[in-house]
Amino acid sequence: MSERATREENVDVVWSGDWVAERLGVALEGDGDLRELLGLALRRNPKRAHLLVSNVLGKHVPQRPSVVYGAGYGLGERVRALLGEEEARRAVVLGYAETATGLGHAVADGLRDAPYLHSTRRPVAGVAQAGGFEEAHSHATSHLLLPEDPELLAQGAEASPLVLVDDEFSTGNTVLNTIRALHELHPRDRYVIVALVDMRSPADRDRLTAFAAEIGARVDLVTRSTGTVTLPDGVLERGQALVAAQEAEQAEEAEEAQETGEAGEASASAPPSVPAPAPVTRVDLAWPAGVPDGGRHGFTPAHRAALEAALPGMAERIAGALGGGARQGRVLVLGFEELMYAPLRLGTALEQTLGADAEVRYSTTTRSPVLAVDDPGYAIRTRLVFPAHDTPADGPGDRYAYNVAGAGFDAVVAVVDSTADTPELHAREGLLARLAAHTGQVLLAVVPSYTPTPVSHSQESAVLPEPLRGPDFSSYAPEDVGWLLQDLSDTELEAPTEEREEAIQSGGAHYAESLPVEYQPSAEYQALFSAALETSAARIARAVGTVTETVLAERGPRPVLVSLARAGTPVGVLMRRWAQHRHGLDLPHYAISIVRGRGIDATALRWLAAHHDPADVVFVDGWTGKGAITRELAAAIEEFEASGGPAGFDPEIAVLADPGGCVRTYGTREDFLIPSACLNSTVSGLISRTVLRADLVGPNDFHGGKFYRELAGADVSVRFLDTIAARFDEVAGQVEDEAKELLAADRAPTWEGWAAVERISEEYGIHDVNLVKPGVGETTRVLLRRVPWKILAKRGAGADLTHIRLLAEQRGVPVEEVDGLPYSCVGLIHPRYTRGATGADGKAVKGA
Repeated sequence: MSERATREENVDVVWSGDWVAERLGVALEGDGDLRELLGLALRRNPKRAHLLVSNVLGKHVPQRPSVVYGAGYGLGERVRALLGEEEARRAVVLGYAETATGLGHAVADGLRDAPYLHSTRRPVAGVAQAGGFEEAHSHATSHLLLPEDPELLAQGAEASPLVLVDDEFSTGNTVLNTIRALHELHPRDRYVIVALVDMRSPADRDRLTAFAAEIGARVDLVTRSTGTVTLPDGVLERGQALVAAQEAEQAEEAEEAQETGEAGEASASAPPSVPAPAPVTRVDLAWPAGVPDGGRHGFTPAHRAALEAALPGMAERIAGALGGGARQGRVLVLGFEELMYAPLRLGTALEQTLGADAEVRYSTTTRSPVLAVDDPGYAIRTRLVFPAHDTPADGPGDRYAYNVAGAGFDAVVAVVDSTADTPELHAREGLLARLAAHTGQVLLAVVPSYTPTPVSHSQESAVLPEPLRGPDFSSYAPEDVGWLLQDLSDTELEAPTEEREEAIQSGGAHYAESLPVEYQPSAEYQALFSAALETSAARIARAVGTVTETVLAERGPRPVLVSLARAGTPVGVLMRRWAQHRHGLDLPHYAISIVRGRGIDATALRWLAAHHDPADVVFVDGWTGKGAITRELAAAIEEFEASGGPAGFDPEIAVLADPGGCVRTYGTREDFLIPSACLNSTVSGLISRTVLRADLVGPNDFHGGKFYRELAGADVSVRFLDTIAARFDEVAGQVEDEAKELLAADRAPTWEGWAAVERISEEYGIHDVNLVKPGVGETTRVLLRRVPWKILAKRGAGADLTHIRLLAEQRGVPVEEVDGLPYSCVGLIHPRYTRGATGADGKAVKGA
């Protein structure tokens, strides 16, 4: 972005500092474009009444992202030229929270090879403080330095220039405090101070020169513009009185407007009337794995390269979520306090994606309270007030978004980190509701809060793989599910059922090391599936709605659905569709592998923790039998955390049907036919069961899976989803009543199914509960994949067992009707083949 283009963007007929200058006698003098860069405003601050408001910082004044990024990047290029190639490669860049976090990051980009760190006011549990300093004039003074790598500020300090970046250099006190604190810990020979504007007095300049001589280091200064602010005597007191008078006047106007029903933008500095919550479209950015959300814990050149590669795709996702009008209108990308760089770069990428069709602007929310005055000669025309939504260490309080209300934005893309994606954000008085009152569309993009793991320079972080998506992997739409699996489609893994189980039995192999041959249904069986789907669609839709409403009520507005592949995947897709259809929510959804006897995919859990708050993850499965997977998941999560994995995952499973009484979050506890249990991959996106074999799955790989592209002609996956989703509106009233009843009921697991399985195991002389598969879904699996012995059917069970009887007839398996079953049916696996193959540890042991 050229200097001329920047000037053209900011030129206004009236200088945005006139209002303050006329009333308080504050004078701003400096080089040519100083007034184009800065305006003036007032704030309630006992240390400094006036505020220099930058037009190119992207904090208080919405600006083109390319202008904001170009301002910082250009300063970085100047620093690089000043230091020379060799010193620039050794430099470390440090930015200041909260206003200069994005600016400092852009400066580091301009230096090209420099790692970046910014100070923070957010303590992070488990991260050691590497330093800190005070910002005397700020309303929140304490800055923390929390690098993931404790050697970042120390490594080669003497030969490594430290580049300190702030938005303005007013007195120099903050920078002096920083250098003094860090120089005592890690002395170095050279410092470079970077700012958009240098507004120091001659005395302040002399003080910095003396300080540099005192510590024996060279201190350079690189700025965009230079000037001075002249403050008359008594300006602090007069400014505070003016702020108080204006706030009183605005409060009176707001009260009158409410009485007359004419609330408008004149009272924008006060909280507007609380709007009803508006639907918010959540955009899944597919943020690159392992890339931090910013420089709070450090940001390396490798992180930068990974982010650059991912930006176009993320911008396409945002553009795709924008309505037709917004794509040709005014779009604001709104960052969040210290989270400035990620939304800025998303903004620059969105500018490129939308081109001349849209007018993209960028700014961020802030902790700083500033007076708003709707006058063209004042820099802060309007403000939105909302509660803090990231559980700040200093307690709850108000936060602000300036110059957003009344700015005519057709859409606002709110970008927050996952730590800040809280109920407060989504509350009736929260930021999203405030924005909804002033724009036609609100998108929410959540960047995963980075969880630091302290490392040394000798360690390298493993690069986590990205999830697979359709149509390249599975027949589901890419937004329906991200598969946390690796593609083994070209690997031969199948064997006939009997041969496979005999091999397992004779060699002690694990059942997950191979795949059964995919059952291809007869025409008669396919017709049965179609009839069952039509008959049960409304019943399934009710259960989908009930379990989804329960999850939203108990796990907040931001759950991340993680289905247990593959039976849980169609249910997860349906839950996502319900949330989108009924609430306008765009919930992230992934599929993950869990293997009995081996636990859950630890690499996939690490991926989830790097992209989402583990507390937001809700595990989803199709149904419960005797609860083996429920127990397996709880044990696996405990083992994962004990081994040093990120903590916070809740092992509770949400299921469509819980006939075994094994979980507390379910759509129903009836044992009825779920049509997705009737088939294998052809109702699950053409994806196989998951595979875990040492020669195929390394320690940092996802578990494996196959995409059966060759079965596309028989695929009913999308038909299954569409048929059930078409009944959502029809059952909405019933779902509302059932969800209310469930939320008020005692839903503690009873485990009555487990007791029934133990009784059956002994009664039929099996003596192994793992060979007893209760429920319609599990019995179907026995008939499709295993060597069944016999089927126990509840006497009087009707249409729910039609497909069971057909499969049993085709395989020559007897069906025995019995009384007293808590399930519709129970499948018994033949002990001759599978006593060991389905043992508690998942391995075969030779035996009878």
